[in-house]
Amino acid sequence: MSQRAIVIGSGFAGTAAATSLASKGYAVTQLEKNDEPGGRARVWKKDGFTFDMGPSFYWMPEVFSRYFEKFGEEVKDLYKLVRLDPSYQVVFGPGDRWALPAGLEPMKRFFEQVEPGAGDALQRFMDEARIKYELGMNELVYRPSLSWMEYAHPGLITGLLRTHVLSSLRKHVRKHFTHDHIRQVMEFPVLFLGAAPQNTPALYSLMNYADMALGTWYPMGGMGSVTDAMQLVAKTQGVELRMGVTVERIIVENGSAVGVETSSGRMRADVVVAAADYHHVEEQLLGPEHRSYSAAYWKGRTMAPSALMFYLGVDRRIPILDHHTLFFDEPLDQHSADIYDKPQWPERPLFYTSCASKTDPTVAPEGMENLVILIPIAAGLQDSEAMREHYFHVVMERIRTHIGIDLRPHVVVKRSYCLNDLKADYNSYRGNAYGLANTLMQTGPLRPQMKSKKVKDLYFAGQLTVPGPGVPPALISGQVVADLIEKEHPLRP
Repeated sequence: MSQRAIVIGSGFAGTAAATSLASKGYAVTQLEKNDEPGGRARVWKKDGFTFDMGPSFYWMPEVFSRYFEKFGEEVKDLYKLVRLDPSYQVVFGPGDRWALPAGLEPMKRFFEQVEPGAGDALQRFMDEARIKYELGMNELVYRPSLSWMEYAHPGLITGLLRTHVLSSLRKHVRKHFTHDHIRQVMEFPVLFLGAAPQNTPALYSLMNYADMALGTWYPMGGMGSVTDAMQLVAKTQGVELRMGVTVERIIVENGSAVGVETSSGRMRADVVVAAADYHHVEEQLLGPEHRSYSAAYWKGRTMAPSALMFYLGVDRRIPILDHHTLFFDEPLDQHSADIYDKPQWPERPLFYTSCASKTDPTVAPEGMENLVILIPIAAGLQDSEAMREHYFHVVMERIRTHIGIDLRPHVVVKRSYCLNDLKADYNSYRGNAYGLANTLMQTGPLRPQMKSKKVKDLYFAGQLTVPGPGVPPALISGQVVADLIEKEHPLRP
């Protein structure tokens, strides 16, 4: 007899949990409050343009392959991957931009041209980063991190000590490189982890390995192709997906989660997996006596950034911009301070553009471009249309300076997305976009745990629990929680 599982949320973590549980024999119902699946990786279409509303970087391709292979599927049969070359462009100032080539050897040659000896330094750095990546992927991220004892064996401890876990990534980078531009390029990938380089453990130089050795990829059709593939797997595994269903309360009886109350009625289950916003689940779906973490605890967490995003359809081709372009033409440390030290709207923001139509002609009408702009901002700020419009003109002027064209008269589709939208669509705590930052004190067992401390049979997945923010970690999170449930709730004969 199958045990019944309810999974709340249909993002990467929720769908990974649902498919993994279903493949193990659980009867799974997946609930989604929005009218389409995908969570933060939803797609918005308008007037022939297709926009990825959330993630646009496809890193760590083996994480996706490993996931789909569990169900007898291969990525190549589900969607087409293209490795981007250049991986991305970095703009440091007027007439000062780098197009970073794909592959470690081309990157070494590029660095060497910039600074004699930097090519060899990059090789040494990446040799260490590869060890960290292999340690992280083979020993760390696929653990539920309920206790430090999970890591208490000599080989793992020795490996962790070799990763400079107590040092910051910034210090680690600066031991190897002196050129300011190179340092910025090497610090950039950890921004996906939601913390400043000076506050991120050097362990996470593994992200540099993911970036430069494993590459930046693009799934044709956009990230929506990946979520579509996951939904296909979910269907073949027998997952029942119900959209437009809001979970209003987790039902707790005798200290155990036994189901949920929703906008369409009550549902019973043996296990509940909350792959929605962790804070929302605790504060809104559970009574005070059933919460593992206090309001003071959440207030003291370091949140990863939120974001102000613009989805723009442009009625002409855009020169100079690559598929991915990072605008580092203002001081990184000041923007980081505006996010983490003294949260405020940044006076001189860094930002990022994604122009997927450079690679994929299907996401924009012929002769036009699909342009997404993302400005990292602090969570918890006041959001307003006036503030959004101010920053729209700030970034459009910076783009004009870079490409020599004012795109504003050519914008035929425009939508902004910010803190208020993240709260409304995903119940996002303080309007965060990337979850909980991966600082040293918020890593592994120091993050909110996958298993409720107060309610039996209630589990969590997603970017506020382990292993952390980003698409690959979310995909891993759903699989890890399913394995944990299987261990603690073996199927009845």
